Amino acid sequence: MVADPAGVGRILAGRYTLRSQLGRGGMGTVWLASDEVLGRQVAVKEVTFPAAAEEELRLLRERTLREARAAARFEHPRVTTVHDVVEEDGKPWIVMEHVPSRTLGQVLRDQGPMPVHLVARIGIDLLGALQAAHRAGIVHRDVKPDNVLIDAEWRAWLTDFGIATSSGDSGLTETGIMLGSPPYMAPERARNEKPGPAADMWSLGATLFTAVEGRPPFDRGEAMATLLAVTSDPPAPMAAAGALTPVLMGCLIKDPAQRMTAEQAEGPLESAATTPTGESVPPPRALPQYSDGSDHATRVERLDLAELSALAKTAATTLAGRAARKAASSVSARLQDRSSSRPEPPTPPRQDAAVKPRWRFRRRWVFVPLLIAFAVVIALIVLGLYLFGALGDALSG
Repeated sequence: MVADPAGVGRILAGRYTLRSQLGRGGMGTVWLASDEVLGRQVAVKEVTFPAAAEEELRLLRERTLREARAAARFEHPRVTTVHDVVEEDGKPWIVMEHVPSRTLGQVLRDQGPMPVHLVARIGIDLLGALQAAHRAGIVHRDVKPDNVLIDAEWRAWLTDFGIATSSGDSGLTETGIMLGSPPYMAPERARNEKPGPAADMWSLGATLFTAVEGRPPFDRGEAMATLLAVTSDPPAPMAAAGALTPVLMGCLIKDPAQRMTAEQAEGPLESAATTPTGESVPPPRALPQYSDGSDHATRVERLDLAELSALAKTAATTLAGRAARKAASSVSARLQDRSSSRPEPPTPPRQDAAVKPRWRFRRRWVFVPLLIAFAVVIALIVLGLYLFGALGDALSG
């Protein structure tokens, strides 16, 4: 744990004494604190925001307080419970259940990719947490490895509802900014559409993909390039996902209406969670510990909505071009198949150029004798008539 003399000993709301700093991330600092009223340890998140205009900061503070209070309305064994929300120094402070653990992001950075069955077990825990949130009308919107806590028995907790949204929330379009971690943001969020439970399923799929493959499925190293990949590219090839492949592919479908639901993911995750015979899983190292930093893939970015709008148009053009090329290729392939399978028409017998004159020559020699014969017959008739007339004249004389 990292001590911070500037904060240690501070008392919030007359009851929460800050003891030590557990970690620091893109959305603020997490403190280990004592609840002096109930005599228990709690985690307190000091929420800060990326640089923004004063009006934007005010709206962000208001919404964070509203949504943290909304998260406090439901409980689930795999969700870090929100106990209280206070505001001091113009910042929200979220008081949560303290879980001795490290984040999944820290585990992956320290120990590398995890085996399929272990990732599936984590997926089952997170799926239950998301279903409870969705039943309460809350969309987390920032499911990622650094918002998943892992204890010494590999149980998982979903934490940090700092940018969550509840049903009826109008979002942040009026501020012109959006908060999120691009490698884990669903395509509909990148298009500035209202997120629903399907957006959390996408982020769950991207998180489990990272856990089993060791890298996010769409990370391009820069926020806008990553979001373009999210909206228009297929996920990176999977080499280690094994039995998790159908779940990951189902969760990473770009159309939220076609995406795998929580109910559809339950069975495949249960099947993939079977521990291989004879295999033991050591606990995560260096517990308890929160991550004291995160890589660029899990940072919360402040995204400009005008840029997102331009990005959406670029993605639409890219997808349309790909669809056109795919359609043209498909038509060309079908035409080639038809051409190769169509029977050749019979070739008419060839006739030599010399044959036709000979045929016409023969036809003339059939006709000429007939004509001569006919002329001879006429001549004989005429001659006969003449002789018959001459004979009559002789007899009469």
